[in-house]
Amino acid sequence: LLFPVCNLCGKCRPRDTDLLQPSLNFLYWSLHQTTPCSQQRAVAVLLSNVSLLELLQKVLECTWLWSPPSRPASLSSEDALLCSGWLLVASLLLYQHRYNTEVHQTLSVDLTEVLNAVIFRNKKPVLLLVSIMQFLRAVLRQNFSSSLLVIVGQNTAPSAAQPQPSSLQDTALHPLAMQQVFSLVVSLQNLLVHKDLLLSQAVVACLETLVEYLYVKNQDVALHVASQPWHRFLLFTLLSGGQKSFLQPEVLRLMTLFVRYQSSNIISQREISQIIQEAAEANIAELPEATSHALHLFLSQV
Repeated sequence: LLFPVCNLCGKCRPRDTDLLQPSLNFLYWSLHQTTPCSQQRAVAVLLSNVSLLELLQKVLECTWLWSPPSRPASLSSEDALLCSGWLLVASLLLYQHRYNTEVHQTLSVDLTEVLNAVIFRNKKPVLLLVSIMQFLRAVLRQNFSSSLLVIVGQNTAPSAAQPQPSSLQDTALHPLAMQQVFSLVVSLQNLLVHKDLLLSQAVVACLETLVEYLYVKNQDVALHVASQPWHRFLLFTLLSGGQKSFLQPEVLRLMTLFVRYQSSNIISQREISQIIQEAAEANIAELPEATSHALHLFLSQV
């Protein structure tokens, strides 16, 4: 089925949402819900179809073109198609890297546009925001060096001039700039305050991947980002309201991040003791799977 569905997608235009959206979803689930052996073959089929990749290129570009002043409260068919496109490309990046699959056609993405989508949001639906963050995580994990992807943007062109002292950190973090990093971190913090479960999971995962990327590029910058005092206020905000327990997946994963990068000004020995005490008093068997997994990661890190 992959062959005819890929060919069908390649004959469509981005406006053919009724046909494209379920087709891209089928391709996405074909990658994820299969055996490793079949998965490798599925990746090869998708990446060998040039017309499909050209269609995906057009779909991604529509993210910046389809920007009505007031979006409907529910997910429109156009936004749903964009979600499917970003999630499929993020998956292709992941599996192409894993299996070192041959690439017949590259995709081009403007990094500044991607970052601005998260930083400024512009009333984008939560699901579209989550999909773009999944893509951002994929390129961060691959150090912006995927053979499937060409990154363009204002920071990607190498400068002929010798970098000035003020831009040395930007050079180390290339193609990211320090200002973009801090803007992104602040925006991720603000999105966490919304306490939307799906959004919180995506935001924390994106923050984890970003700090890991920074740590490889420049440890001082990574530790500086992880120890921002605003993080502590963010934790208090997440713990306010009805459920004050530390045993919330996003809280546990944030705590794990701060322990990993030794941000003692954000998480103290007292908070660590409180989490362990809550875990000791909880019925572990009744905890949701996401909470159990996050708790396991936290305790392992401690």
